[in-house]
Amino acid sequence: MGHRFLELATSPAARAAQAAQGSRAAYARMEGGQALFDQLGPREAAFIAARDSFYIASVNPDGWPYVQHRGGPPGFLKVLDDRRLGFADLAGNKQYLTLGNVATEDRVALFLMDYPNRRRLKLLGRMHAVDLAADAALADRLALPEYPARIERGFVIVVEALDWNCPQHITPRFTEAELAEGLAPIRHRLEALERENEALRARLAEAG
Repeated sequence: MGHRFLELATSPAARAAQAAQGSRAAYARMEGGQALFDQLGPREAAFIAARDSFYIASVNPDGWPYVQHRGGPPGFLKVLDDRRLGFADLAGNKQYLTLGNVATEDRVALFLMDYPNRRRLKLLGRMHAVDLAADAALADRLALPEYPARIERGFVIVVEALDWNCPQHITPRFTEAELAEGLAPIRHRLEALERENEALRARLAEAG
């Protein structure tokens, strides 16, 4: 089978390092043959729709990598079809480093994290900016009507490959909303105990 992500990401130097460290044979079996892990399926679509942030890496003309955090409401990164992703570029600090990088080198890498469940998805693709004023259909798909931020443009990523990582070394972390949901039963129990305590105090006061 041909693990598309590994084929794109593994350089000759990385293969030499694998050989030196004893892992080359295992990874060599994933190269060649029919391409796999090169399209978005239902599993990836569901995972992406639940994310409220991701990290994106691009490269400038001098070869320096730049990693940027992108955030928004859950599902702001849209699955357009089985090979394309899109998201609204929200107004920020106006450095435009990623925008400038993809103008000369369109290859990008995305890293999506699910900390509570210790899952992560990596994507390789080619990204370009889109003037949403000239593409009403895409503008509708990328719109965030209830999110208080100004959209400057759209970005579309043509996915070349993807990979699911193992959960090793991922420390679980939880958002405020996730904590509130998980702690709700405890909060309700505490509220019930407080009501019981107040009732007992009232009866004791009456007895005294």
